[in-house]
Amino acid sequence: MGSTDSKLNFRKAVIQLTTKTQPVEATDDAFWDQFWADTSTTIQDVFALVPAAEIRAVREESPSNLATLCYKAVEKLVQGAESGCPTEREKQVVLNCTHILTRILPYIFEDQDWRGFFWSTVPGAGRAGMDDDDGARPLAESLLLAIADLLFCPDFTVHSHKRGPDSVEDMQSIDSCEYIWEAGVGFAQSPPLNYIHDLNRTELLRLLLTCFSEAMYLPPSSDNNVLNPWVTFFCSTENRHALPLFTSLLNVVCAYDPVGYGIPYNHLLFADYREQLVEQAVQILIVALEHEGGLAHRSASPSSMEEQEPTGPENLFVNYLSRIHREEDYDFVLKGLARLLTNPLTQTYLPNSTKKIQFHQELLVLFWKLCDFNKKFLFFVLKSSDVLDILVPILFYLNDARADQSRVGLMHIGVFILLLLSGERNFGVRLNKPYSIHVPMDIPVFTGTHADLLIVVFHKIITSGHQRLQPLFDCLLTIVVNVSPYLKSLSMVAANKLLHLLEAFSTNWFLFSAAQNHHLVFFLLEAFNNIIQYQFDGNCNLVYAIIRKRNVFHQLANLPSDPASIQKALQRKRKSPDVISRTSSQETVSMEGSHPAVPAEPGTLKASLVAMPGIDKLTEKSQVSEDGTMVSVPKTDAPHTPHSDQSAIAGTSDTESNSGRDNEVSVCMSLHMILTTVLSWKCKLPLQTIMRLLQVLVPQVEKICIDKGLTDESEILKFLQHGTLVGLLPVPHPILIRKYQANAGTAMWFRTYMWGVVYLRNVDPPIWYDTDVRLFEIQRM
Repeated sequence: MGSTDSKLNFRKAVIQLTTKTQPVEATDDAFWDQFWADTSTTIQDVFALVPAAEIRAVREESPSNLATLCYKAVEKLVQGAESGCPTEREKQVVLNCTHILTRILPYIFEDQDWRGFFWSTVPGAGRAGMDDDDGARPLAESLLLAIADLLFCPDFTVHSHKRGPDSVEDMQSIDSCEYIWEAGVGFAQSPPLNYIHDLNRTELLRLLLTCFSEAMYLPPSSDNNVLNPWVTFFCSTENRHALPLFTSLLNVVCAYDPVGYGIPYNHLLFADYREQLVEQAVQILIVALEHEGGLAHRSASPSSMEEQEPTGPENLFVNYLSRIHREEDYDFVLKGLARLLTNPLTQTYLPNSTKKIQFHQELLVLFWKLCDFNKKFLFFVLKSSDVLDILVPILFYLNDARADQSRVGLMHIGVFILLLLSGERNFGVRLNKPYSIHVPMDIPVFTGTHADLLIVVFHKIITSGHQRLQPLFDCLLTIVVNVSPYLKSLSMVAANKLLHLLEAFSTNWFLFSAAQNHHLVFFLLEAFNNIIQYQFDGNCNLVYAIIRKRNVFHQLANLPSDPASIQKALQRKRKSPDVISRTSSQETVSMEGSHPAVPAEPGTLKASLVAMPGIDKLTEKSQVSEDGTMVSVPKTDAPHTPHSDQSAIAGTSDTESNSGRDNEVSVCMSLHMILTTVLSWKCKLPLQTIMRLLQVLVPQVEKICIDKGLTDESEILKFLQHGTLVGLLPVPHPILIRKYQANAGTAMWFRTYMWGVVYLRNVDPPIWYDTDVRLFEIQRM
């Protein structure tokens, strides 16, 4: 009954606030205390009892009352942070104020005139527990510092070290580094689990995330210097808890084990409060790491960071992340992320017996940030086969999401991570490890390596993904090219998939229908050349597949380039089905336990994304010299990435189905333009190595078949396995690697993607739902 009265009183206070046209004095404690002192409301209660329309009404009609409510709520948090919340009543007041601010802040941010309010100093703010120095602080700073203090408040959010009932620790002299939430990076003791502390931390982190979310209410901008003032202040030296909080968040995420004690169905028996905390923690981390601040972090040798002058306010979270250096810390972080990313793939004999986490997109962004800001971590990841524990779940997510347009952002982040990894030689080498775990994926069964898995999944995405994935084709094939010089032995299934892609992409219609389509053929030919020149000995399956499909290469060499043939090829498209969706003849039974990828349910919400830069903007070319070091290649109009305005795949956004390859020549490129384009790249097709291989091997294979009456593939493969082309092929070309490079376009893409994920994942309570978000659009499928 008490709970019902409490809600009723709270609702009455809200109605009073919305109906009062006269400003209520800040000193009228009897009125303001109704919101936090006499009630006990959950966050869900507050969202139900404070409707959006009423918040907007107060904002428009009695702004001074809204301002006072915000100020008084912050004041209560500051008082709680100073006193250390020794009583249950004070703890409840802090939680109530936290809920109210979480509810109101998005409506402050959506109104341009109100955005500066929290960055102004409030008259009279020096009283009631705020000393004169703090009185001069903007309200936002007081709020952020209070949240930081409260996150290390003994017996509220952390386990107290003091003994005895009367001992209260002084909040100002507390060393929060002794109160880090979980063992892991830089901290050895694992504090006892306390679900009340986890709940209180979650509430405060949710408010912190809401503070940071001002970024959602600003339109997309390619100006990367526009910093989020909330994040900038919170991650600065002004926050004395920055290091222990960064460490707590990272350790809580990486130490989390959703399976928990190995008890089947344990998640159905008792609530897991740690999962909510982990989810908020990873979201705070990725948002706080979004702005690099002044750290010049991307130098190849992390030791040179000290000499470089920072260019702006330093982001301590980025600084700490970039300076993690102990191998045991890298191991803890990598194993933790791999465990969580693999969790949704886990198969057990008891259906639904293990808990499946849902925050894998945030984990992928965190992994991306780790690799981007800490190059030593990236090298550690690639040093052993542990990188495959990250690769397999990424390929699983890519394959699973390929038909679902609401998960196009997940497809992008997965491909970006693989593009980043593929720029390093060790990644290609690691792919040669046999693939034996057999995660349930809707792909053909094969026996082979992780490289085969990668190629089979990429083929599936290209041939049976939805239309809006077409801008990713360049990225997928760039990854294949980057790893190709190191692939020792492709399986027959993977070899046939690559040949099928070449067959599809080299049809006359496809090549003539968009100015940049020939890039895909160039990428595939380059991959074949790399394997033939550098890994011929173990790749008899690929050589055999090339011999079987030799007519594809002959057709490419004799590509028509006269107006009549081009026009005829373009007209043929209207009569035939889409050539790329045609499944390969080797499509066989899928892996055991797999489910086909399905489109999103009608009514699913999705957040729009800004356009992704083209592959030539996403990568820079490096040449591998003889000693294995990388030398940057100056940008020229290379045949595979001609810098033409028509290669404006960069201009495609997933919000509209306008990808260049899907336009059925609606661009109405004139025949003359097509002719000019074809003539410019046709003569540069890198067919010399493959034609020489065919010239030497086809007669030999045909002779053996006739002489021995062979019809068995295995005999031909045995012959190819022992064959050699030493001295017969052209001089090996230098290996070109296209390494991912950050730019303003990708920074903007990451910002919109990350906030879109945060928006859609926070549905209980729906913090930003129905507010005027401007960074992206929310669309219903």
